[in-house]
Amino acid sequence: MEVTIVGAGLVGCLLACYLSRRGHEVTLYERRPDPRTAGAERGRSINLAISERGIDALRRLGLAEEVLAEALPMPGRMMHATDGALTFQPYSADGSHAINSISRAALNRKLLDAAEAHPNVTARFGHRLAGIGNGTLEFETDGGPVTEKGQQVVIGADGAYSAVRARLQALQGTDFSQEYLDYGYKELTIPPKLGEFAFDPGALHIWPRGRSMMIALPNPDKSFTCTLFWPHEALASLDTPERVRAHFTQEYPDAAEVMPHLASDYARNPVGHLVTMRCDPWHGEVGGTLIGLVGDAAHAIVPFYGQGANCGFQDCVELDRCLEETGDDFAGALELFQRRKADTDVIARLALDNFVEMRDKVGSRVFLTQKRIEHALERMLPGRYVSRYELVSFTTTPYAEVERRIARQRRWAGASAAALLIAGAVTWKRRLHHQSARRR
Repeated sequence: MEVTIVGAGLVGCLLACYLSRRGHEVTLYERRPDPRTAGAERGRSINLAISERGIDALRRLGLAEEVLAEALPMPGRMMHATDGALTFQPYSADGSHAINSISRAALNRKLLDAAEAHPNVTARFGHRLAGIGNGTLEFETDGGPVTEKGQQVVIGADGAYSAVRARLQALQGTDFSQEYLDYGYKELTIPPKLGEFAFDPGALHIWPRGRSMMIALPNPDKSFTCTLFWPHEALASLDTPERVRAHFTQEYPDAAEVMPHLASDYARNPVGHLVTMRCDPWHGEVGGTLIGLVGDAAHAIVPFYGQGANCGFQDCVELDRCLEETGDDFAGALELFQRRKADTDVIARLALDNFVEMRDKVGSRVFLTQKRIEHALERMLPGRYVSRYELVSFTTTPYAEVERRIARQRRWAGASAAALLIAGAVTWKRRLHHQSARRR
């Protein structure tokens, strides 16, 4: 089968590898220039935290070891208080699990190389999709419009603002919704300090400040990529270098000390938007061309659980599984792939919930106590009690099943606590009775 993938980002490239392995002829179209020669788009990389779902998808293609060689493991998160106090929170009870910091741009280049290493994969850059219809794709290029005919299957892997999905949305019966946070994001950089990391590279660093926060992820060159998640009005209010420096000195004093280019980076780097997008169904037919969606094109989520790329990579595994189950019948496979929507709906909601946790709760004593109790239960009941974070980040358990398991664990924990309280009350009453009998 000849398959067209629109979007040569992370998910598009990985899917090309999976489809090529199945023997299909794949053409990748990307609106941007080749990132291996043009470089990354300034201020919009958002370092990725690759965890088990993404690693599993890479491992199935023999790419995991190569990718992780350029990643930095982060076994926990480090909270930065305004007074400079640091608090480390391990992600797992025994500290053995870690999420992995990697540059989005570096990973994209590696996956492009992996895709083009397959003889039946072709990549074409500088092609912006303008239309789909009657077996043709219309592209805008620097050299003028281009028409590609005879398209059998078109997969949209072209991100949250997908041009492929826009065509699918025009079909009767397609539902679509988008939900913007009243927050934006802006990237900054903490360069190496005297040739070394300015902070501990073995952690995801968070500066929680109530309605806003900053995070920082380490890079192999010993810098950190920082991302501000602030209300739009707060981002706009720092409109002079003096205001930028004054605000950071007050709110992020330890970071401000090691950010020599803070004011210029803040002024130059763009503000990104945070959006959750939902579409149903993820497939359709236009003029005899089968259309499907994967990754952010189907289910864009906010980045606060670190699952955007991991979820998109797991899409590739699931679509490959659907093709296996249907004997490479793309119509049947795309219809079967729709079953994954139950999982992506769950992670979309969890990502929004986790924003509140990272922004407001991670620095509180109550939250820290809850985490210690949770880890204690995991150590006491290995395999029986597992936290939501562990299930999401360090297993490939379907997201919807994670929610069901957490609900079962809570019911069981509640019943166990009640039983212990009753047993304790009975023991206490017996003791009182014995003491009373002795006195008589």
